[in-house]
Amino acid sequence: MLKLGVDFGLSNTDVVLVEGETILANQIIKTGPASAEALATVLQTLGVRPSELGAIASCGGLSRTLPDAFEGIPIQKIGEAQAVGRGALALTELQEALVVSAGTGTAMIAARGADCQHFTGSAVGGGTLLGLSRLLLGTSDPLEVARLAELGNPSGVDSTLVDVIGGGIGHLPPDATAVNFGRLVDGTHPSREDLAAGLITLVGQVIAMIALNAVKAAELPQIVIVGHLPDLAPMRKAFERVWYFYQIDPKPLIPPMSGWATAYGAALCAQTTQGRLV
Repeated sequence: MLKLGVDFGLSNTDVVLVEGETILANQIIKTGPASAEALATVLQTLGVRPSELGAIASCGGLSRTLPDAFEGIPIQKIGEAQAVGRGALALTELQEALVVSAGTGTAMIAARGADCQHFTGSAVGGGTLLGLSRLLLGTSDPLEVARLAELGNPSGVDSTLVDVIGGGIGHLPPDATAVNFGRLVDGTHPSREDLAAGLITLVGQVIAMIALNAVKAAELPQIVIVGHLPDLAPMRKAFERVWYFYQIDPKPLIPPMSGWATAYGAALCAQTTQGRLV
């Protein structure tokens, strides 16, 4: 039977329609707060009737406001860590990993099979990027920020190691970041493109460095990054630059459909029902 997985986030509502372990459809929908009306919008967008569903699974902090059932179908509220970990492992076919959920904020889940526990995280995430972009660039459109960043150079706003100590240190090259936005202290007036590149570098480096330390502390063999932040090509490059500098092996994975990992995991955790509530 079909399962509907819905992740009500602060920025987006991510939706997947699953049969078995196969994703039949996926959408990003602007629904507003979690509600029965929001679920009706989800089903209408997918073109699915409630009678076709064997399960509705929700996650995300805002899902707590949902009723216990929709159109007679129980709404199963799945824990965030469980949904993130289960979805990421299924997408990568791994047995265990440190799962980095890079969305509005960043959560890091120690996922070992069915055991998925919140390990650490950061308040720095996509919300940080877009909030600062609105202040510094006059836009909070993630695609516009990414477009500007691809045309810019973070060295236009960041102090590098060569600026601070005259060269590289250890395995870090001279052009590695020493101080995010350090050049602005002396009154430098960077371009919008360089500001965008610096913002993405800042957010990407914070997430990547915390993940590097966390995967060692959790004694897990692999990092998996999910969420919609990696949808932005410059953000992926920021992550990859950290992986390169620190010679990470195996290289962290960003699976296809990583933005829907949480909604997918929620659907996989849900139990199908044979009948509807009356």
